[in-house]
Amino acid sequence: MDDNRAIAQLDQNIFREYDIRGIVGVHLTDENVPLICRGIGAYFSKRGATRAAVGYDARRSSPGFADILTSELNASGLDVILIGRVPTPALYYALHKLDVDCGVMITGSHNPPDHNGFKVSLGAASLYGDEIREIGGLCQRLEFVTGLGSVQTREILTDYCADLTGRISMGDRKIKVVVDAGNGMGAVTALPIYEKLGAEVVPLFAEPNSDFPNHHPDPTVPENLTDLINAVRENDADAGIAFDGDADRIGVVDETGRIIWGDELTILFARSVLAENPGATVIGEVKCSQTLFDDIASHGGVPLMWKAGHSLIKAKMKETGALLAGEMSGHIFFADRFYGFDDAAYAGARLLEILSKTDSSLSALLADIPKLSSTPEIRIDCPEHIKFAVVNEIARYFAFDHAVDLTDGARITFENGWGLVRASNTQALLVLRFEADTEEHLMVIQAEVEARVRQAIG
Repeated sequence: MDDNRAIAQLDQNIFREYDIRGIVGVHLTDENVPLICRGIGAYFSKRGATRAAVGYDARRSSPGFADILTSELNASGLDVILIGRVPTPALYYALHKLDVDCGVMITGSHNPPDHNGFKVSLGAASLYGDEIREIGGLCQRLEFVTGLGSVQTREILTDYCADLTGRISMGDRKIKVVVDAGNGMGAVTALPIYEKLGAEVVPLFAEPNSDFPNHHPDPTVPENLTDLINAVRENDADAGIAFDGDADRIGVVDETGRIIWGDELTILFARSVLAENPGATVIGEVKCSQTLFDDIASHGGVPLMWKAGHSLIKAKMKETGALLAGEMSGHIFFADRFYGFDDAAYAGARLLEILSKTDSSLSALLADIPKLSSTPEIRIDCPEHIKFAVVNEIARYFAFDHAVDLTDGARITFENGWGLVRASNTQALLVLRFEADTEEHLMVIQAEVEARVRQAIG
């Protein structure tokens, strides 16, 4: 490996807020992938880690990256337990169950086929922010360590599926569910788990295929749920479940084909958790509907608004002892009867459990949630060097006569709704979202905030 050439090709922007990610052959090249992997090994070694679990998804580049990572971790003195081709939650499971003290999942998640990346964990905690960027600094400075490690192969999916199945207690009602894996990794675990639980499963696009020939595996995009919606209606199913590429995010549609977004799904789960754990803390991120926080409180829970991002949410759950957390993106985290990490197959199993214990339809279970008007995420380009300053300016401006929550960006409370302005952690843009009691009030709030944002950007 020519270190100088590798450093010259190393784009520090691949060291993102929650992972290391880029385009294969452009950002992740034959020259710099070994450098990146050696940097990960150095980060682990400098913190006393000696044994790492390594898993990878079904992308074409992933097995080769796993070979490189294993070699470079060994060269950094770490022993590697290779768990093979698995969904990301199986790697998290390995961190809890195997004799390891760190781990790396090689996955492009829901990104296009030519992307890939590394999700890095120390102990059971996912690295984020400065921790990820420190790996980039170690690579840039060639600040590595040397040693000699070993490699073991371990099949973990059988134990993982058995563990998840054993945590679910199904009722008497037989549930029919359509499962759309989008040719990602979700069906690898979800299908055997749901079938073992006694559900009638209609699979869609279950075979992993890195080209994603049917639709992109991102359940936050409504068009990607079209096949699922149609199949639920055609099969008279009780629900439909979709996964992102590495199966840590879930999408759900009810028996009518209506999409149940992450905050509404968290309401359903929170009601179930709070019925057995009165007074429990439940976390929602800042883009979630106000109805989530109100519903948690009305059912005897403690609502907590927190920053978006799976690593940040998991850390906050550990700090507060929260039993459940949810994001709009479909990351659902259960510490109730589970390990506290985001596992879409497990979240889907909890949904089946709830449905199996009631005669009510999924739509009926959520029918009492207030119907508010809201926008999807609105993305506005903003130069990297001013995006946080713009958010601060918005917060200062509206704080004169509005309550402004600064948990993650500026969430501004209006008489009839709220607006959010936050800086993206990974791109040169601002993310906005709005909610109000009527469509008319929504338009007024959105217009006022957007106008001020564009003025602040200049």
